Amino acid sequence: MNDQRSTRKELRQQVRLYRQQLSQPQQQQAALAIKQQLIKHPKIINAQHIALYLANDHELNTLPFIQWCWQHNKHIYLPVLHPFSRGQLLFLRYTPTTTMITNKYGIKEPVLNITQLCLLSQLDVLLTPLVAFDKQGNRLGMGGGFYDRTLAYWYTHLQSKKAGVKKSAQIKLHPIGLAHNCQQVASIPIEKWDIPLPEIITPTQTFTF
Repeated sequence: MNDQRSTRKELRQQVRLYRQQLSQPQQQQAALAIKQQLIKHPKIINAQHIALYLANDHELNTLPFIQWCWQHNKHIYLPVLHPFSRGQLLFLRYTPTTTMITNKYGIKEPVLNITQLCLLSQLDVLLTPLVAFDKQGNRLGMGGGFYDRTLAYWYTHLQSKKAGVKKSAQIKLHPIGLAHNCQQVASIPIEKWDIPLPEIITPTQTFTF
């Protein structure tokens, strides 16, 4: 187990370095390319409530896509660290006038306002950041497990649906990972809590699993 965690740590460091080596023009080109990919996606076209992230640590920049969403009257939500449940995320509405703060990880997030909260059951699409991914849809994050816990909610409902279990509230959420091309690796050593993604989009490709 320790060897696997060490391998994951090394892989995380290696791919983050690849990402950091992208030039500013390359980042700008990738941001525009991912926007073009997303605005043609059927799930995005039909979505009203979309959760995503603001780029940090040289992640794929989502701002061009966010601006497109605002122009097309789609509601955007950003992750906020839960004030009471450690390791959990809330998703709050993000508009051009939203007041932002910097959380303990140095990431900007909306000021906590319960009236702007969107439940996971109300989201149509969740665009997740990641550090690395492979061709099986496995996702390696930063190691905090925030998105794994969020994805576990979706995955549990998906498995129940496959098993024919009727839920009082059916989930419509569709998760999509966003990544630079350089973040694809041959294989990710997975842990029991890892949740594979059904779809990952890069500036040049769409992977479905």
